[in-house]
Amino acid sequence: MTQHIIVKTGFQNLSDPDAIALAGAVIKSVYAEKAVATPPVDQQTLQTAVDDLNGAIAAQAQSGGGTAATLGKKKKREVLNGLLRKLAHYVQANCNDNLQFVTNSGFQAKAAPVHSTTPPDKAQIQSVDNGHTTQLVVTARKVPHARMYQVEIAVVDANKTLGPFQPAGVFAKSRSMTLTGLTPGTIYAVQVRAWGGSTGFGDWSDAVTHMCM
Repeated sequence: MTQHIIVKTGFQNLSDPDAIALAGAVIKSVYAEKAVATPPVDQQTLQTAVDDLNGAIAAQAQSGGGTAATLGKKKKREVLNGLLRKLAHYVQANCNDNLQFVTNSGFQAKAAPVHSTTPPDKAQIQSVDNGHTTQLVVTARKVPHARMYQVEIAVVDANKTLGPFQPAGVFAKSRSMTLTGLTPGTIYAVQVRAWGGSTGFGDWSDAVTHMCM
C-alpha cells in the first residue's frame, strides 16, 4: 500500500532536554549537512533560541523554580517550538514522501497508509452453484479494497434472449452470495460488481448463466 510520510511536530510534548537535542540534530543536518535547501529559519536564529532556552533553564534552577523564571523559561521554549514547527512544515512540504529526506533533516517521521482513490477492479465470478431449491450461490473472486459486492440477475428465456438485469442483493464483504426466491427450471444470467466505499463501484463482471434447480 502506498504510504504518506508525515513529519512529527508534537514538539510541545517533548521534555526540554529532548527539544534541545532535536534542535541540535536539526541544526547539524539542515545547515551543516545542507539536507534542506533555503530553510525558512536561518541557523543563527535557531541556535539563539536554543541558547536562550538553555539560559532560561539555568535561571529557573538558580531561582529555585520561581514564578518569573518559570514563565521566562516557558516563553523561550515556545519560541524554540515555533521555529522547529516552521522548519518541520517546510520539510513536510518538500519531502515528496521520501522518508530518507526527512530523517536527513534531523526530524522524525511516521508513515500513514494512503487508501486507494480509484474505483475497485472489475469483479470476476468464480462460480455459480445451486443451493437449496429456489437458490443460487454466487462466488466472486476477491477484489482488493472492496467493502461490498452487488449482484444483479436476468432471466434467459427459451430463445436464449436475455431479459433486463434486476437487483439481487448487496453483500457486505462476503464473496459467497446466496440468491433466494428464484424459479426452479429457469436459467439466470448473473453479474457482480465491487463497491469500495468512497471510491464507488467497479465495473460489472462478465455475466455467467446457470439454471436454478
